[in-house]
Amino acid sequence: MTARRVNDAIDRWLTPYNEVRQLTETLISPLSEADQTAQSMPDASPVKWHLAHTSWFFETFLLKPHLAGYQPFDPAFEYLFNSYYNSVGEQFPRAQRGLITRPGAIEVLAYRHYVDDHIAQLLTQLEPDKFASLGSLLQLGLAHEQQHQELLITDIQHLLSMNPLHPGVTAPVEAFAPVAALDWWHFDGGLVDIGSAPDGDALVGDALVGNESGFSYDNESPRHQVRLYPFALADRLITNSEYCAFIDAGGYDNPLYWLSEGWAWKCRDQIAQPLYWLHRDNQWWQYGLAGLQALDPQAPVRHVSLFEAMAYAQWRGCRLATEFEWEHAAARVALNRPVFDAATLAPQPDGPGHHQLYNCLWQWTQSQYQPYPGYKPDAGAVGEYNGKFMSNQFVLRGGSCITPPNHIRATYRNFFPATTRWQFSGIRMAKDD
Repeated sequence: MTARRVNDAIDRWLTPYNEVRQLTETLISPLSEADQTAQSMPDASPVKWHLAHTSWFFETFLLKPHLAGYQPFDPAFEYLFNSYYNSVGEQFPRAQRGLITRPGAIEVLAYRHYVDDHIAQLLTQLEPDKFASLGSLLQLGLAHEQQHQELLITDIQHLLSMNPLHPGVTAPVEAFAPVAALDWWHFDGGLVDIGSAPDGDALVGDALVGNESGFSYDNESPRHQVRLYPFALADRLITNSEYCAFIDAGGYDNPLYWLSEGWAWKCRDQIAQPLYWLHRDNQWWQYGLAGLQALDPQAPVRHVSLFEAMAYAQWRGCRLATEFEWEHAAARVALNRPVFDAATLAPQPDGPGHHQLYNCLWQWTQSQYQPYPGYKPDAGAVGEYNGKFMSNQFVLRGGSCITPPNHIRATYRNFFPATTRWQFSGIRMAKDD
C-alpha cells in the first residue's frame, strides 16, 4: 500500500467520515445512559438505537461485502439494529426498541468504534478503481447517519419533554425581534423544472441552488417539468403570536377549518395547541432542549402537524403551497450556508434576505409524497431507502435548525405522516394569485 493511496483515501472519504461520526457522539455528550435507552413513543427510537443502527448500516452495506475477512462485532446486532431493510433480514419490532436494555451504551460505543476502525482499514486498502463504486455507497451511509442525527435530536427532545422536571441540555437562544407584517411573493406560473439535476444541483432560470457535495437522494430525481398556475408564497413563517390568535379565535373548536381526518385526530387525541406548549399562570410556555421557557411571541410556531398547518391556513383564507410551488420559489433565493449549532439546537433569527426558507423549520406542503415521473429506486437493498415509503406521507421542504447543513437544498424532500408533530415543522402559507 502506497502512502499516496492512503492519503487519497483520507482526503476523499476518511476525514468526512470521521467528522460525521464524531458529531453524532458530540450530540449525545450531555445525555445520561438512561437518556439513551428510553423510548417515549413508537414513532421515536432510543438514542442508543440510533448510534447502533447507523453503525449497522456501514457494517451491512460496506464492511461485510467489501472487506475481506471481516468479522461482525456481534452477529445478533444484524437483527437488533436493522430498521426496515426486509431484503437484509428480520427486524426487532420498532415500538419495542426501548426494551433493548442490553447491549448498554458503553458496548454500543465500542461497536461504533469497531466499525470505524474497519472502515478506515477498508478505505486505506481500497484500489483506486473501486472508489467510484464504493464512494456513492459510503456517501449514502454518511447522509443516512446525518439524517439519524436529526432524528436523534427530535427523539430525545420528545423523551425529555415527558419528564415533569422539564430538563434542559442545551443553551437557550435569544428572543426573536418583532417581525414585519406578512407580505407575499408573486409568481406567474407556467412550465417549471423540478428536481435534482444529474450533477446534484437545481437549476431555475439563471439561479443555481444545490449543495456543495453534489449529493442528492434518489427521490429527488429525475428532473422533470411541472405546470404551475399563478400563485403567491408568504415571505416568512407564521409566528407564535399569530398562531395564538388562531387558538384564541376558537380555531381548534371549529370543524370548518379542518380536514375530516384531521378533525377526527384532533378530537381523539384532544389536541388543543402545538406540541410542547403548556398553559400555566395565564401564559403560554414551550418546552425545548433548553428546558421550559416562556413562549417567544415573535419566533416561528413549530411542532405542528400538517392538519394544524392546513387548519391555520384555512382560517386565514389561504392554503399551503405544493412542494413544486415551494421549490420553484425557494430555488430563486440564495441558499445561505447555515452553521449547525450543537449548543442550542433551536431556531434562531435568519440572515437578511433569506426569509426563513432554509434551515429554520421544515415547512409542510399539501403534496403527497409520490415518485417523480421516471423514478427508479436504487438497485439492491439500499433501494428500500426512500421508495417504499411513498404512501400516506406528505412532503416537507426547507430543512430546519437541526438539519445537517449539507442537506439543505431546494430539491430536498422530507416526508412524514400528516399527524407528525415531534419534528421541527412550521407553517408557510400560499394562495392562488
